[in-house]
Amino acid sequence: MSTVLETEEHQALRAAVAALGRRFGPDRGTASARDGEHPRALWAEAGKLGYLGVNLPEEYGGGGGGMAELSIVLEELGAAGSPLLMMVVSPAICGTVIARFGTEAQKRTWLPGLSDGSLTMSFGITEPDAGSNSHRITTTARRDGGDWLLTGRKVFISGVDISDATLIVGRTEDARSGSLKPCLFIVPRDTPGFTRTPIEMELRAAEKQFELTLDDVRLPAGALVGEEADTGLLQLFAGLNPERIMSAAFSLGMGRYAVEKAVDYAKTRTVWKGAPIGSHQAVAHPLAQAHIELELARLMMQKAARLYDDGDDTGAGEAANMAKYAAAEACVRAVDQAVHTLGGNGLTREYGLASLVTAARVSRIAPVSREMILNYVSHQTLGLPKSY
Repeated sequence: MSTVLETEEHQALRAAVAALGRRFGPDRGTASARDGEHPRALWAEAGKLGYLGVNLPEEYGGGGGGMAELSIVLEELGAAGSPLLMMVVSPAICGTVIARFGTEAQKRTWLPGLSDGSLTMSFGITEPDAGSNSHRITTTARRDGGDWLLTGRKVFISGVDISDATLIVGRTEDARSGSLKPCLFIVPRDTPGFTRTPIEMELRAAEKQFELTLDDVRLPAGALVGEEADTGLLQLFAGLNPERIMSAAFSLGMGRYAVEKAVDYAKTRTVWKGAPIGSHQAVAHPLAQAHIELELARLMMQKAARLYDDGDDTGAGEAANMAKYAAAEACVRAVDQAVHTLGGNGLTREYGLASLVTAARVSRIAPVSREMILNYVSHQTLGLPKSY
């Protein structure tokens, strides 16, 4: 793996996290994975070692790094077969938003726990009738004396049952214009009126998906992220760029894991004339192509992380979307080729690849579909007229 674009510190971080990942190893498809024991233990250990909050400010217990470092952590855990989906949400989205826009009280309350993993936060933006169109969000917040009342529904929200709070994206009415504008609220898990219903998923994963109902959820003034509601749109995009960067890291780790399993198999599996199947170009070339595509996607992810960490939100937006797209496409092809390389064995539980077929497809859909990314690039980068 080329490291020419990484510092010695980044290389050391990769090596250390990879060693942690190998120590825990993959646990896909087992009762432990489905019950969350394996990821919980890994989460606790990664937090203790300072990996979960490597992007958060040092003064609040974090590592003082950025998305470049956090994406390395997730990618290497994924490459070891033990990705932590909640890293995309808790330290990357929620931690970043609070660190950049939260009040001092919010930072002191949440960032130390998000940094060491003792606290976890979910992110609630998707709604049943809004999909990828955040302008159609109907969850609304209205003033009631000194409090806020929050009402609405969310779907496909990850890990709410294991999170201490959920960062909810709602809308408040602008008193001057009467229009609704985005705002973000921290909603503790056991707040009255805040209920969750599990969504039965075909995909087996430790992190469950939920539908959330907010029925006049009463929140104190301090639940609103920041001092006032006017910065909600900035907060939202500050969280979405890290989400895309970390989604790319998640896909890259999964793709690397699949290719490594296939390569190991192709080196030892013999069928014709005693030669390993990896000596045949029909097997070797597709795996080489998968490796190349993953490496190219990583370059775009590194660019996106660098731009974001340098404070270029506009440039990071373009690169983060491209990185997410490239990594998801590379991941799907890598997993497909890995399963194909193993043949029937690729569909057995023993080799741990079959469950990745569905997981890889999810990377094309969530947290933003590849079609919406193509819309973004065609409009924002190429200047083509909108189709919607």
